[in-house]
Amino acid sequence: MPKITLLFASLHVLLLLLLAVRVVAHRRSAKIGLGDGGDKPLMKKMRAHANFVEYVPMALILLGLLELSGLGAMWLWICGGALLLGRVLHAIGLSRSAGTSFGRFWGTLLTWGALVLMAGIGVGMSLRWLAG
Repeated sequence: MPKITLLFASLHVLLLLLLAVRVVAHRRSAKIGLGDGGDKPLMKKMRAHANFVEYVPMALILLGLLELSGLGAMWLWICGGALLLGRVLHAIGLSRSAGTSFGRFWGTLLTWGALVLMAGIGVGMSLRWLAG
């Protein structure tokens, strides 16, 4: 049972919903039904939500596969924690600034770092199994 992944997936879903609610609330207040209507604050909120959706599903699938493959709990906590912190920082940074910011930089770095680490571990585990 992938218990650690379950926790991180659940926390990511709550963050996803928070990002979605921010988009919906802005759309309603600005009366924008489709697209961004040229509204720059809405564009930033939409990108924060979309960027989350672009990275998190594959990352959580990989985290779950690593857990099911027997990766140690410490590594799962490191990868899952880095991913979650990265996504929170990125969402905050992108929501506040369309340019470079602390949150965007460190959020991206943590997200990509977690993805590279998980992919590297996954490739290593797979090659060991294939080699027999």
